[in-house]
Amino acid sequence: MDSIPSLLGLALRAGRLAVGEEPVGVACRCHKGYLLLLASDAADNTIRRALHFCQAGKTICLTLPLTKQELGSGLGRASCAMLALTDVGFAAAVAEKLAQLDPEAYGPAWETLSNKAARVKKRRAEKRSPHKNKGARRAGKRKPDGPSNDGSQGNG
Repeated sequence: MDSIPSLLGLALRAGRLAVGEEPVGVACRCHKGYLLLLASDAADNTIRRALHFCQAGKTICLTLPLTKQELGSGLGRASCAMLALTDVGFAAAVAEKLAQLDPEAYGPAWETLSNKAARVKKRRAEKRSPHKNKGARRAGKRKPDGPSNDGSQGNG
């Protein structure tokens, strides 16, 4: 259980965590939030707003088995009822830790986020690859350098 607040603290220090209602709402509406987390003792109005944010931004919403005070102490605050992870890797890691605690409740969210994380990782690797589509787009546009079949010289 201690690993979840420490992961959230690491995400906060990395700048990949939106804490509080306003930052979470902005992150979810801008489609930057991957996982919205609620404290177990969050107010009904907070839960209603969080669900609205999730619907607007197509974000996964989970209720943590932590109280507001436990969640806040892991983040260096007095209390925290709502937060959103804006990095898919951190979101998948937190969902995995939760799925280890309760596979039925958190398993589907972990599967979804781990698949999403794998797709993002693959996309980033393709983007960094120096040999991606090297010459594939220009292959048909090059003029021949040597003599062609019609007897004329190429390039001119």
